[in-house]
Amino acid sequence: MSPLWTASEIAEATGGVASAAFSVSGVTFDSREVGGGELFVALRGERTDGHRFVETAVRQGAEGLLVSEPVPTPHVRVADTMAGLEAMGRAARARAAATVIGVTGSVGKTGVKEAIRLSLERFAAGSVHASVKSYNNHTGVPLSLARMPRETRFGVFEMGMNHAGEIAALTRQVRPHVAVITWVASVHIEFFDSEAGIADAKAEIVEGLEPGGTAILPWDNAHRDRLIAAATAHGARVVTFGEGQGADVRALRYALHPDCTTVTAQVHDETLTYKIGMAGRHWVNNSLAVIAAVKAAGGDIAMAGLALAELSDLPGRGRRARINLRDGGQAVVIDESYNANPTSMAATLAVLGSTAPQGKGRRIAVLGAMKELGEGSPGYHAGLAQPVIDAGVDHAVLVGAEMEPLHDALRKRVRSEHVSDFGAAIESVDALLRPDDVVLVKGSNSVGLGLLVRHMLGGDA
Repeated sequence: MSPLWTASEIAEATGGVASAAFSVSGVTFDSREVGGGELFVALRGERTDGHRFVETAVRQGAEGLLVSEPVPTPHVRVADTMAGLEAMGRAARARAAATVIGVTGSVGKTGVKEAIRLSLERFAAGSVHASVKSYNNHTGVPLSLARMPRETRFGVFEMGMNHAGEIAALTRQVRPHVAVITWVASVHIEFFDSEAGIADAKAEIVEGLEPGGTAILPWDNAHRDRLIAAATAHGARVVTFGEGQGADVRALRYALHPDCTTVTAQVHDETLTYKIGMAGRHWVNNSLAVIAAVKAAGGDIAMAGLALAELSDLPGRGRRARINLRDGGQAVVIDESYNANPTSMAATLAVLGSTAPQGKGRRIAVLGAMKELGEGSPGYHAGLAQPVIDAGVDHAVLVGAEMEPLHDALRKRVRSEHVSDFGAAIESVDALLRPDDVVLVKGSNSVGLGLLVRHMLGGDA
């Protein structure tokens, strides 16, 4: 394998000046990720300046630096390191002959991105590149592109937003051959006049489609026609997925189980039956998007079905784990701690409801505040009362000031407690848990419930 980048290639891509010859096997702007052989990009941000961490990165094994000020170690110097990273991303995209898939949506995009990656990896082992974690913003996307090896056959990139125009900028860097919109819902509604505005912002992904590209769109979504119109206006071939009659990739039947889901789907003129290693009806929709994208990209849908069966253990997005309790016995934690909105909250509460505790175990829901919901936030939070009740929750721990309306709505209906932050939630959960309990943990990432899960799994909070 050739090096990911040489100093001369970086200089050519960015218009910078190389101080010496070097080659790198990776790219990062986080000095904590340096393990040896990387290019460290010293980004200037609102809170800190990456140049402060240059010495740390070199000490940990960085082979080269992208900087905008003089340093005594091998580097490429540019006027603006963020612009330099973006230029590297564009150059990496241009030099690779890969089929590129872009994924966005109000819910499910990281899970769908991972499932597409795993599906294509079965078809083209060792030649699939994908964005890691949720690197889906103005820094994460160019970083993910810059990390793409030139030999890549398939690239899978996630794109997120909370304002109009953001995905338009990202998709023009990614230039996908296949663009997937998983769903449109009232996420980040604080920054939009209506949910239709969110649909328009998600539809920006088709603006970067390569000529002859395919848009994979949700048939059952309320904004389907709006999305189709946007895709058609940009010359995209439209493929729809869903449960409704008329979808190109359609669930004919499915069965929901406590820890998995089975689906029989019509995929254009083929029929495919497969298992998903994740629970919940929302994964039926997600899996159809995956199958549609793999088909459009030229992959093997039967191999995609096998990959979906092995899909599990996504931290923060449905991972299940048994935890040992201090006083003996075990409980089950369903880790949905990465993010939350009204749609995903209802979906994962339904998963909790389908999970029957053993023995005298209870269903416990630890729910964190949902952010960026604007003036409608109290109503959205109070609206979770019925899904909580329908799930048969025995005890709810509600975290964050925004959860007060839900606490009020649950009075005399479900035993609940309202706490201020994840630290208080840790104390409550430690005192609450009993053997055989099943605990759902879900909230917006900024609430910090991932730290609660880490504590429950035996790490430091």
